[in-house]
Amino acid sequence: MILPEHGTDTQFVEKNEQALLETGDQIQERILKQITKELHISYRQVKTTVNLLDEGNTIPFIARYRKEKTGELNEVALREIQERLIYLRNLEDRKIEVIRLIDEQGKLSDTLKRDIIKSEKLQEVEDIYRPYKQKRKTRATAAKDRGLEPLSIWMMQQLSEGSIETEAGKYVDLEKGIEKAEDAIQGAMDIIAESISDDAKIRTWIRKFTFDQSLIYVEAKDDQVESVYEMYYAYQEPIRKMPPHRILAINRGEREKILKVRLEVPTERIYEYINKKVITGYSIVANILHQAIEDAYKRLIAPSIEREVRSELTRRAEEKAIEIFGENLSSLLLQPPIKGKIVLAVDPAYRTGCKLAVIDETGKMLDIAVTYPTPPENRITEAKAVFKEFINKYRIELIAIGNGTASRESEQFVADLIQELQDKNLQYIIVNEAGASVYSASKLAQEEFPELDVAERSAVSIGRRLQDPLAELVKIDPKSIGVGQYQHDVSQKRLEESLKAIVESAVNHVGVDLNTASPSLLSYVSGVNQTIAKNIVKYREENGKFKKRDELKKVPRLGAKSYEQCVGFMRIRGGVNPLDYTPIHPESYKIVDLLFKELQLEFFQMNSSQFKNILQLHNPEELAIKLDVGIPTMKDIFESLQKPGRDPREDLPAPILRTDVLKLEDIKPGMGLKGTVRNVIDFGAFVDIGIKNDGLVHISELSDKFVKHPLDVVSVGDVVTVWVLKVDEKKGRVSLTMKKPD
Repeated sequence: MILPEHGTDTQFVEKNEQALLETGDQIQERILKQITKELHISYRQVKTTVNLLDEGNTIPFIARYRKEKTGELNEVALREIQERLIYLRNLEDRKIEVIRLIDEQGKLSDTLKRDIIKSEKLQEVEDIYRPYKQKRKTRATAAKDRGLEPLSIWMMQQLSEGSIETEAGKYVDLEKGIEKAEDAIQGAMDIIAESISDDAKIRTWIRKFTFDQSLIYVEAKDDQVESVYEMYYAYQEPIRKMPPHRILAINRGEREKILKVRLEVPTERIYEYINKKVITGYSIVANILHQAIEDAYKRLIAPSIEREVRSELTRRAEEKAIEIFGENLSSLLLQPPIKGKIVLAVDPAYRTGCKLAVIDETGKMLDIAVTYPTPPENRITEAKAVFKEFINKYRIELIAIGNGTASRESEQFVADLIQELQDKNLQYIIVNEAGASVYSASKLAQEEFPELDVAERSAVSIGRRLQDPLAELVKIDPKSIGVGQYQHDVSQKRLEESLKAIVESAVNHVGVDLNTASPSLLSYVSGVNQTIAKNIVKYREENGKFKKRDELKKVPRLGAKSYEQCVGFMRIRGGVNPLDYTPIHPESYKIVDLLFKELQLEFFQMNSSQFKNILQLHNPEELAIKLDVGIPTMKDIFESLQKPGRDPREDLPAPILRTDVLKLEDIKPGMGLKGTVRNVIDFGAFVDIGIKNDGLVHISELSDKFVKHPLDVVSVGDVVTVWVLKVDEKKGRVSLTMKKPD
């Protein structure tokens, strides 16, 4: 009724099915141009990436082995293209569906179809479709059923002469429940109110205005009892300025029925806007239309828009929380492994005792035991005897202690033991054991260690996490690893999808040893699913170690496409072809042959200093042109040949190993300490400085310069220098700064 820009003329377009056949290429073109505009990436790069994705190529494969085609887009850019592609294709599907549904009602005009087609957001399409959507019983539909729509149309003509009572009196009908003119007027007002509420442009304007101008008011729902939400018991803030963590905290408090939340919107501007849209000037129905406008906003628009705004705030907050979780997870997965050391792993506990596991350099469990050095048993002497036996028997130099229950008591015990055994060159480290209990109770752990109980498996996992964090952590649901904030308050489906992509990226960045990798690790390799991963391990067990990459083609269910996607990320140490131990894809082996002939090199020279010196004397870009090879590919080949089998994690700073424990009472303001970043959240970073609880570096203390987000400065696993600002011994909290004191 108030949608003249869409019109209700009878000139309908041809059947949508036919239209789709004619505009399929146009739809694809529109999507590509939209992504180009949104992401500020060239049209050629977007089109090439979309084609590669449609051909079944994975993101890690495209990023590593199709650089010439994509213009060297990294994984982040490729995943952004993929996400927008999925959204926009779903949007186009919804447009097609909406056009079909409106066409079936006989109400699809050329203008309306054009408006739907040019919409760039799903919300815009839904706003346009709203007036045509089949509704449940409403006051407006009831009024229409009683034949009052003609009266509402007459009222919207906004005549300057005549009598509304006289006109409305024509609709009095006792059988329809219209006893007097006022009843008819009210019914017509309900129809007008709903049509105002359904107007796409009005809803779009009000939604944006609400986002830009409204305040959120938060208060305690009942008596102000002590809780973690106390700071929100009398709280207000413009919603456009709310940080993600605050939105999720308020949502949780509201969900737990501790907080009460409402939006305060400047309604005068909204009424002024709607009035201009609806009321054309003086008329005999002006006052009635003002009432209909107020009813439309208060009863229909405001509750709906507020729900949409809260929902959009939550969506944005969830996306940020998932992004932070992903960044932290990536940093944790890519922590440098500690290789070449036999590790004594300790899973601390009180009543049930500390479980010990000796893990050799390859991750194999050598021995297991339980001791009781912590309360309530405090069997210190007995525990020391067990520890010393393991240390002497297996020549252990490093002890890994899980950071769970009784961790600090166990740490104190180990530190005291190290002081007794100073000739042994012992060190210890606290290992984040989040998710270890999930793994130890899993079917995978039962299959791996059927003879061990849950706690013993957990000890093994703690030791392996230190030796190779990535290989061990991939066995655990990423959500259980616990590096983030509010991960239980976000869309679990979206979180799972995002974290899976993070793990996949980390695994393919590092590469896997084809002859030692577990099914869990292999399943994250590009082009490999769980079934193929199990088949690879089964083939390895039945036929012995892989001697060359080509053997992968013999693995059941691993077809040509899977082979193409995965083979470059598989490594074979000591195989037939030395290139199989590098990230060089077999499709580039011919290029390597050409390069070796050009530089007069031989394969047996690889790893020698002479070989590396010869490579350093040549420019890969010049050789790429000479040999008619893509420059990015040649650069990657050069890097791979100079460091075959290189683990990129080895370039990162090694974790802090300790010999003595630090107590809270030892900490004094101004003291400088080395620490490891354990978690990064919106308002700062938690740093392990060797005491029971991690210290907090607030975002304002991360740098002398302005910090937009802590992740711009620190990442999980970073070794940082901090200074103590404040110690709260009662709460066991330490405030830290990374700003160097004068």
